[in-house]
Amino acid sequence: MSVHTPVSLPAQDVRRKRPPLISFLLRVETLRRIARVLSLLALDYLGVVGALFTALMVKLWLKGHLELGPAWTQARHWTPFAYLITVLMFARADLYTERTRRPGLTRIASALFQAAVIALVFALANGEHFSSYYIFYGSLMFGTLYITALRELHMRVTGWVLEQAGYRRRALLVGSGRHIEAVAHALAGRARTPVEVVGYISLTPRPRNGLRSLGELDQLPELLGRERIQEIIIADPDFPQDKAVELVDLCHERGVTVQVAPTTMEILIDRAEFVPGQTVPLFKLRPPVFEGIDYALKRTFDLVIASLSLIVFSPALVVIAIAVKLSSPGPVIYRSMRPGMAGRPFHCFKFRTMRDHADHVQADLEPLNESTGALFKIRQDPRLTRVGRFLRRFSLDELPQLVNVVRGEMSVVGPRPLPMRDFERLEEWHKKRYLVLPGITGLWQVSGRAELDFDDLVRLDFLYLERWSILLDLTIMLRTIPAVLSRRGAF
Repeated sequence: MSVHTPVSLPAQDVRRKRPPLISFLLRVETLRRIARVLSLLALDYLGVVGALFTALMVKLWLKGHLELGPAWTQARHWTPFAYLITVLMFARADLYTERTRRPGLTRIASALFQAAVIALVFALANGEHFSSYYIFYGSLMFGTLYITALRELHMRVTGWVLEQAGYRRRALLVGSGRHIEAVAHALAGRARTPVEVVGYISLTPRPRNGLRSLGELDQLPELLGRERIQEIIIADPDFPQDKAVELVDLCHERGVTVQVAPTTMEILIDRAEFVPGQTVPLFKLRPPVFEGIDYALKRTFDLVIASLSLIVFSPALVVIAIAVKLSSPGPVIYRSMRPGMAGRPFHCFKFRTMRDHADHVQADLEPLNESTGALFKIRQDPRLTRVGRFLRRFSLDELPQLVNVVRGEMSVVGPRPLPMRDFERLEEWHKKRYLVLPGITGLWQVSGRAELDFDDLVRLDFLYLERWSILLDLTIMLRTIPAVLSRRGAF
């Protein structure tokens, strides 16, 4: 017969004085984020300046004439550009995110290497001449050393401040009894970001761990609000996949962080490098959305491309509008109501390709549907006008959606917005593609378009969200041109 040792969080001494101002500021999420980013930016600036200055000093020392003035002058000359590239690479590598997800030495070195390569290429393209390339690999070496050390100091100092202010994240453990007990015990130990485990939900007989049982998994929606849960930790490597998907979607909809604890053996190994700053290696499940620097980059990219495209294609837009108007009675622009980000409907602009009031006979044509899943497609749709058939064949009817992009309702590249008729037939897992802005073009359009099975199309959307980059957007845009001209799968 096994004996269970009760596990509980260490009691707090109620007589201990907590600095009220610090405690208040740390509980204001926005202020904490701003303070975190600004402090890291300042440390990175010191690291970049120090790396450049040290590398130049070593170079002058090796040449036999060590002088502070010339080294400092050159360091100041290169600092603005080197710092800008470093910050962009660090932001791309999630090095300004919260402490529980912030990577360590390996990611810092990788991002600095990319920054050094970009700086070298730019310098050579700008006509700069170097007697050697020591300044680049020397700065890379010292930069890795200095920035890593400064960030480790930042981690320790902010950890101490969080502890003094009594800051703790309210967490709920979900899983099976024995795993809940092991994770709760580890979290009560030496985690550098304190976690207040408010209770647990167990799928198996409840553990005797001193924690509060908060009921069944079906009660999770009301528990999140009632208990003010900030994060959920899945403490079971064998947690049912279908329940895990539902749990993650529910939490992401409510802004609750989801983390996954590994097996008990991995906890004992204490492989904290997976999530720096934690004794328990927690793997955070982030929703496939564009945030922070990614959102700024993508939105800027969309505005620039859409604005330039509207200017370049303005003569074609006028010609198409005249052709549509003369081809049949009805408006030039068809406003198709479609679900956008988070399923919110918006008017998707298209050149009208069908006879007016074509939507009224949609139900009569359902038996002729040639597509799979939720889509509705007919190769020889009787509602199309002659001009409309031509526009559909070359996807010219989509050009007015550039206005949707400028308005912030769509993106140039992203999952295609479906008509409301198709959206209402989607399965729940299909709807995850609506976590981001829909796009004019996407992997659908360059990977077979209407010839693909619908489930495969949705998986392409997920693949795009996981691997997104500006380079990927540019690649899809370039591949869209031959895909449209070849007319493969377009109808």
